[in-house]
Amino acid sequence: QVRLVESGGGLVQPGGSLRLSCAASGSIFSIYTMGWYRQAPGKQRELVAYITSGGTTNYTDAVKGRFTISRDNAKNTVYLQMNSLKPEDTAVYYCNADLVPAGWRSVRSVYWGQGTQVAVSS
Repeated sequence: QVRLVESGGGLVQPGGSLRLSCAASGSIFSIYTMGWYRQAPGKQRELVAYITSGGTTNYTDAVKGRFTISRDNAKNTVYLQMNSLKPEDTAVYYCNADLVPAGWRSVRSVYWGQGTQVAVSS
């Protein structure tokens, strides 16, 4: 059973920093793109950043220059370093991974974590 578990959320003051982690566990054959999404109250879930298996990254304009996505392929983990946080960054942050589980006839699918709350407030 493949699972994605996020950690690192919390309450921070404007201008502060947080580092989110998301670890994929279970029997995994290969992980392709990993990403972070967020959903603020009353809004749709939106892409924050993603990173391919080769290390190519992409960010939504709102976080460029402030957030950095990275991954540790040996640990099946993706990170999101968030600096210069703003109140508008407040949301539940979800990670996802495009992967193939190990095992006969496994199907490439996108898996999601349960989400971690990030609140930016003074």
